[in-house]
Amino acid sequence: MRMLLDLPRVLLVVCLLLLFVADRVGIFLKQRSKLTEDERDDYKLVVGATLTLLSLIIGFTFSMAVSRYDLRKHYEAEEANAIGTEYARAGLLPPADAAKVRGLLRSYLDHRVLFYKTTDARLQQINAKILQLQDQLWSAVQAVAVVQPTPVNALTASGMNDVLNSQGYAQAAEWNRIPVAAWGLMIAIAICANLLVGYGRFRVDTHALLRLILPLMVAVSFFLISDIDSPRSGVIRVLPQNLESLAQSLPR
Repeated sequence: MRMLLDLPRVLLVVCLLLLFVADRVGIFLKQRSKLTEDERDDYKLVVGATLTLLSLIIGFTFSMAVSRYDLRKHYEAEEANAIGTEYARAGLLPPADAAKVRGLLRSYLDHRVLFYKTTDARLQQINAKILQLQDQLWSAVQAVAVVQPTPVNALTASGMNDVLNSQGYAQAAEWNRIPVAAWGLMIAIAICANLLVGYGRFRVDTHALLRLILPLMVAVSFFLISDIDSPRSGVIRVLPQNLESLAQSLPR
C-alpha cells in the first residue's frame, strides 16, 4: 500500500478503476432489487450522509498533507540558515581549522542539495556520504573545542550541533506521512459512496461520462493528496531553494 501511495499517478488510475467498478456494482445490485418509495427517502438520507462524510474526510486529509508539506519547506529553510550561520562562525576558529570546517560545510551543503533533488537509487549513497560528512564536521569542531575550551569555540560547536539537528528535523518531516490505515479507510468510504450512488440511479442507461464524473473527482482528489504527501515521487515537491541560494553565495 505504501508503495502505491508513493506513486500518485498509479494511485489515480487504480482509484479511478476501483470507484468506477463500485458504481457499476451498485447498478448491478439495483437491477436485482428495487426500493419502495418509503425506502427511497431513507436511502437518500444515507447517500447524502455518506457523501458528506467522504467530502469532510478528503478535506481533513488534504489539510494534513498540506501541513506536512509546509513543515518540510520550513525545515529546508531552517537547515540553510543553520549551515550559513555555522559557515560564518567557522571563521572564529584558527585559520587551518576554519578552512577545513568551511570546506567540509561546502561539500555537506552540496550533498544536501542533491538529497532534495535525487529520486533514484543514488539516494542511499548520498545519505551515506552525508552521514560521513557529519562525522567529519563534528570531529573537526570537537577537536578544537577540547584543546581550547573557550567561549568562542563553544559557540562554534553549538552551531555545528544546530547543523546536525536541522538535518534530523528535515528527515523526520519527510518520514511524517499520512498513515496507511487512514488511506485505507478513506478509500473504503469512497468505494461505498460510489456503490451507493450507482445503486440509487433512476436510470441504468446513464451515459458513461456522467457515471465517470464522481469517480474521477474523488480519484483526482486522492491523487492531489498523495502527490503533496509524497516527498520525492510527486509533481509538487519541496525544492532546495534556500540551500541552493546559500551554495551560490558561499565562496569556492
